[in-house]
Amino acid sequence: MTRSIRWSLTTLATAALLAACNTAPEAPQATLDVPMSYKEAAAAQSRWKTAEPAEAQPRGEWWRAFGDAQLDALQAQAESSNPGLAAAAARVKAARALLGSAEADRSLQLNAQAGVTRQKLSAVEASQPDGTRLKPATVWQAGLGASYEVDLFQRVANGVRAAEADAQASEATMRSVRLALQADVAQAYYQVRTLDAVVDLLSRTLSLREQTLGLIEKRRKAGDVSELDLARAQADRATTRAELQAAQGERRRAEQALALLLGKTPSAFSLAAQPLPADVAVPQVPAGLPSALLERRPDVAAAQARMMSANARVGQARSALFPALVLTAQGGQASTELSDLFAMSARSWLVSAVLNLPIIDGGRNRAAITRSEAALDESVADYRQSVLQAFGDVEGQLSGLSSTREQAGSVDEALGAARRSADLADKRYRAGEDSYLTLIDAQRSLLSAERQAVQLRGAWVGQTVALVRALGGGW
Repeated sequence: MTRSIRWSLTTLATAALLAACNTAPEAPQATLDVPMSYKEAAAAQSRWKTAEPAEAQPRGEWWRAFGDAQLDALQAQAESSNPGLAAAAARVKAARALLGSAEADRSLQLNAQAGVTRQKLSAVEASQPDGTRLKPATVWQAGLGASYEVDLFQRVANGVRAAEADAQASEATMRSVRLALQADVAQAYYQVRTLDAVVDLLSRTLSLREQTLGLIEKRRKAGDVSELDLARAQADRATTRAELQAAQGERRRAEQALALLLGKTPSAFSLAAQPLPADVAVPQVPAGLPSALLERRPDVAAAQARMMSANARVGQARSALFPALVLTAQGGQASTELSDLFAMSARSWLVSAVLNLPIIDGGRNRAAITRSEAALDESVADYRQSVLQAFGDVEGQLSGLSSTREQAGSVDEALGAARRSADLADKRYRAGEDSYLTLIDAQRSLLSAERQAVQLRGAWVGQTVALVRALGGGW
């Protein structure tokens, strides 16, 4: 075996051994206190299981569980036209392109070169006596060049890992944006429908006030009631009209907010009035296991991917302290005459193996390592915060739903009593047994109970949507 062959094999063996060295630290382990069950969900009392990545599993069109065709159509419009979602998709495309660029560093780089140069050297540059007159020369060149970096300390590999994690984070962020958009559209839609119910209630109440005012005006002319009752009836009618106008304005603003979510200008969008019915279908959403939440929340997945990216960046920064081996080769033709460019005598080649080791850099590489380690610490803290926020979101929505159900029972009881009271007060007033003050007080109590019942229905639907969002968009 010749010396050159032994040297080549030794070099390759050494390079292969060094390529196994990874300067990245071990994957960070964020300390998490995962609860066995949700405090606000007794149904979640079951065995705890180890969380496994499931972020990419299909969510499905969860809003179809509400059985509302108009909501289905609005979700489709938002998916195709919302600018925020389009921007998130563009960021994913850019992240994937950066991943492709990072992966290219693993490959052999090959390029072709061709050109012509014309040059006149001085006598000194050409190693000729001073005063020698030299003619300009034209050199034609054509060839191939190749280079490859032997990834001794995983600089390239860590760069690819970081880019992969960045792409995963970008994709998870887009899913988070899509989920937020879906939930916002559903909540805005049901807010409009709730306000339609409020407007309908106030319209009917205003009609009742006008009828009552007409009755009082007749009784006033007959001398059966005082001017005070007439003034109170007029004031109640005006107050109810003002409440109706305020509700109509709030409804217009909610419709405009929905239009923006759909990627439309408010002037180009209109939603027909459709009051939220008392028997609106609201699906029961099981909270599931807390460990499953870490698998489903896209924002948690994005935070975890960013943590993995920061970990790989630490390895990439550390590798700058160690040697970098670059193999290059060039071959081609060079001639002063174009006709002789591809002659055998015009051949030229060059092979090199360059080992570059930083010695003095003024502390630049150490500073880069410190910066990347600080970024890793920050990403670990952000991941823990994302997990805590996820658990807090679910507990908060479960608590809100529980409170809404309890209120609904009390309001139903109050609503029944208020209707009986208003009916009795109306009969007694018409019979002249009670004052108008007693009647209007009973009617105000009824309006308050009815309005609270409508708002609770809207809150129930909105909190259910919020719980779906908190759980990661499905169950």
